[in-house]
Parts: sequence; C-alpha cells; structure tokens
Amino acid sequence: MSLTDETRQESNVTPIPVAIGTHVEVELIDELGAGELLAVDIVPDNQADFSSGFLGVGTLLAQAILGQLPGSAVSYRVGDMLQVRILKVAANTNVPPADMEAKRQAVIQKAIAQSELVSDMAFALAVGSKWGDYDPGEIASDQGEQPVKGVAP
Repeated sequence: MSLTDETRQESNVTPIPVAIGTHVEVELIDELGAGELLAVDIVPDNQADFSSGFLGVGTLLAQAILGQLPGSAVSYRVGDMLQVRILKVAANTNVPPADMEAKRQAVIQKAIAQSELVSDMAFALAVGSKWGDYDPGEIASDQGEQPVKGVAP
C-alpha cells in the first residue's frame, strides 16, 4: 500500500468525538505558547487514576474536551495553561483495574484519618499550652500512628 493510499484510507475514517471509553492524545498549551503532550483514557470518575492514565469524566480537562473532535482546540484556563488541542481520539483499549474503586476508598480513608490525627494534635497543642494536660505524642500512639518527631512522648 502506498503512502497516498494509506492517507486516502485515513481520510475516509469518520473522526470519533472525545467521550467516555476513548483514548485521547492532547497538547496542553501554556501562556508562553509551549505545548505539553498528554495521553489519557476517559473513564467514569469512580475508575479514574490519573497516574495510570485514566482521566475521570468529571475533571476540568475532561469537561473541556468532551464531544470535541481531533484537530479541535478549546480554551482551557487552568494554572498557566490557556488551551488544549485534541490531537488524536481512538477507542480505548485499556481497562482500569476492577479494584480501582476500593483502592480509591482506601486512599481517601487514609487521608481522612491523617487529617483527623493532625487536627487532634493541633487541638492538643493548643489546649496543652493553656492547661498543660494533653500530650500530642499519646494521640498519635493511641491511633496506631508513630509519634510525631519533635513532640515529646
């Protein structure tokens, strides 16, 4: 097949719009005109894992490009980014792991527990400075965490 035949075949293909279940290659363009290439699979939010290339449909980037065709450029004003250009859209061949939701919930629960620990320690330090009774090191060890460095056990 010649290059001309291949080009002709590609031009006969109906472009696919960005949607859940598509693999998308984009170029993020910043205010200096520099571009950064990014390839992601658009998935439902409960299957998202950006570090593995799965972009949740509810994210700002996904919302900006949903329904767009390859070759489109849309405004995307996030940080120093001004625009996103859709380079390629294809059917998604990657599948997020089945336990993605469970992993996400575990990470969320760990973050909540850490946040509560920090809050408890801040409270203990504030109260301890007034009444002298609370030991933040005990709060950490009571919750199965390692005592915080710099805080007397």
